[in-house]
Amino acid sequence: MTRTRLHVRGAVQGVGFRPFIHRLASERALAGWVCNHPDGVLAELQGPAAAIGALLSALTSEAPDAARIDAVDTEPVAPDPAAAGFHIVASVATALDRAQHPVLPPDLATCAACLAEVADAHGRRHRYPFTSCTACGPRYSIALALPYDRARTSMGDFSLCPACAREYHDPADRRHHAQPLACPACGPVLRLEDPAGTVLARADHALRTAAAALQDGAIVAVAGLGGYQLMCDASDDAVVQRLRTRKRRPDKPFALLLTPAQLDACCQVSAAERAVLTSSRAPIVLLQRRVAATATATATATATATATATATADTGLAIASAVAPGQPRLGVMLPATALHHLLLADSGRALVCTSGNLGDEPMATRPDDARARLSAIADLLLHHDRAIVRPVDDSVLRVDARGVTLLRRARGYAPAGHRVAAAVAPPAPPILALGGHQKGTLTLLADGVALVSQHLGDLGSAEGADLLARAAADLLAFQQVRPALIACDLHPDYASTRLAEALAAQHGARLVRVQHHHAHALACAADRGLAGRFLALTWDGAGLGDDGTSWGGEALVVTSTGYRRVGRLRRFALPGGDAASREPRRSALGLAWACCGDDLPAELTACFSPGELTTLTRARDAGLAMPTTSSIGRLFDAVAALTGVRHQRGYEGQAATLLEHLATAYTGASVAVPAWPLTAHADLLEADPAPLVRAMLAARRAGAAPGALALALHEALAALALALVRHADLPDVVLTGGCFQNALLTARVTAALEAAGHRVHSHADFPANDGALSLGQAVAAARAHAAAATATTTATTTATTTTTTTTTTASATAHDAGVA
Repeated sequence: MTRTRLHVRGAVQGVGFRPFIHRLASERALAGWVCNHPDGVLAELQGPAAAIGALLSALTSEAPDAARIDAVDTEPVAPDPAAAGFHIVASVATALDRAQHPVLPPDLATCAACLAEVADAHGRRHRYPFTSCTACGPRYSIALALPYDRARTSMGDFSLCPACAREYHDPADRRHHAQPLACPACGPVLRLEDPAGTVLARADHALRTAAAALQDGAIVAVAGLGGYQLMCDASDDAVVQRLRTRKRRPDKPFALLLTPAQLDACCQVSAAERAVLTSSRAPIVLLQRRVAATATATATATATATATATATADTGLAIASAVAPGQPRLGVMLPATALHHLLLADSGRALVCTSGNLGDEPMATRPDDARARLSAIADLLLHHDRAIVRPVDDSVLRVDARGVTLLRRARGYAPAGHRVAAAVAPPAPPILALGGHQKGTLTLLADGVALVSQHLGDLGSAEGADLLARAAADLLAFQQVRPALIACDLHPDYASTRLAEALAAQHGARLVRVQHHHAHALACAADRGLAGRFLALTWDGAGLGDDGTSWGGEALVVTSTGYRRVGRLRRFALPGGDAASREPRRSALGLAWACCGDDLPAELTACFSPGELTTLTRARDAGLAMPTTSSIGRLFDAVAALTGVRHQRGYEGQAATLLEHLATAYTGASVAVPAWPLTAHADLLEADPAPLVRAMLAARRAGAAPGALALALHEALAALALALVRHADLPDVVLTGGCFQNALLTARVTAALEAAGHRVHSHADFPANDGALSLGQAVAAARAHAAAATATTTATTTATTTTTTTTTTASATAHDAGVA
């Protein structure tokens, strides 16, 4: 007879892990107990050594699907002669004498067993929209603190009825210790309101009324799993256009909420895509439209589309043109909750399902916030009384030859601890990284584990900046951590930078400012476990460089102590500054000035009124400050304008996305791509785009198709990547930055580099865009800490390291001068 204490760490709370251990122990007639702990699950097992060994083997081989075991620690303890039976006991709320990594699983889509209950007309959960069990339902969006018990969630407001209590305490029931457990008698209730706040219906009547309104063309704001969503009939172009007008979202595609039958009717779905769609993560997946014989595949007058405005499948399902204007792909998700299943079934419509916000603001999570911000958009609001503790948006991804590529990491994927090797991020005290200005995330790096938050959105609004501050406070409180280092971007005007400065002062933490593209490179290194020296191609829209200018087409040699820039695109002006990021024609004007002087192509001058062009030219000639950039993202914008694809943009990355779609769909001969003139400035290689621009303009005048021009750009950039990599002469190459969300560009660059014998590393578990920036900042801070610890023995002296990272305390600042 032996007794063993067991400590399991990882995503083991909220997944039915205690009932799982209870079952394993009972099957083996072991005595003891199991409970939740702030850092995982604790248990003591008493019985024959062989039986305990068998349980430990089954622990990993039979664990619940949603669980992730990071570590299992065991130690022998003295047997208890009075021990009898195995029990789930009250959680332990005290901390261990070690670094804690409490991990809660993401919210999980409703399982098949719960959906069967919802559909059972004779069951007590018939049509109940909040049905869940230990295998599914809300987790992160309702958790207030750990250990994960009902009292520490927003379900603590709902007392269990006798029937639910029996399920909760029955070891044989799949709802044994399921914290979101509820039924119509004791759980959350729906209510439907008009924009004035008048309650129109409650419970199932509210759901049926909302579904009928969707049938009749209404826009309904629905409180979903992690926040409010705006829904409408996806087949009615007028309704979708009305939503666009009210939401102030003129062009950016909307996501679709579909049943499996609707999915097959309007999209081509591979086995890999279907597996992701039907998983418990239930993300939005970008899928190719299925265009029937009744539809005509034509380009628009400006050649910005490769599919018809409305894709109609053979079954007769139509998706309005306004859902995804000019896009050959549709963003589609299957229902993640019983509420979504019921709304789809009752309405009988394919539904637009987009974030409940105005423009780029964060989505609403509270009824009062929804009334204030969504009443001018929605005709009806469908609330419930289960509090959403934190906003969790839908994840977005695509599946290609490389596998899953995350574009937005949120519900289903976050939060999840990511172990970072010490060779990538040296040991350091807890680090909080605040990310950039767009696609905001937070990262807490402690004891070798990076906890990267869900997508928080852009920070351009007061609401966005406030959400970042609240999310940072929530993350630190939830993880019970006080940061010793705070990392942020170099840009002084970002809301994330200002918050970092305030938090550093509040916590007495050292502030580490990290160059934007260095952070991109280290994010991919942490994602892929890449240590040592490598070359990073960091291509995106913009990031402040260490020289005070806008970067975005860089080649960086990254080492353990910093980075050295060895290549870039030749700089060109951005007339109007930030306005150029919203108007591709302005980027085109700056590029044309750099490539053609004042002999501007007629294709470009036609994009401006005479007055606009005169004003911008005079400003340049007068020597007025006009920022310049080396950005590949702005190069995409400029080429889109010069080739007639897009002069203005409705959303970030639109012009580049259209070029990608045109190039992907094009099957003819490409335009001949001239070689890149490369000029060495010391060890910095500069690529001149002028020959490429002139060749593309000449090809356009000769009648080349937009797709041919778009393909030529992608081929030219692949050639540029190869030239930069040959110059650096390193075996390992990282592809990172928003431009590498482009599947065609990534594939062409990867093929060219691998053919030349290089090892290419792209993002896997995190996006290539700014959504992973905070992860890279945290790694940079860990490296800066290690360098400082090596170079100095005092806490107030910052070592000068070979990096452009700046390390400060709350009261003093020191700038690193050099680059590695």
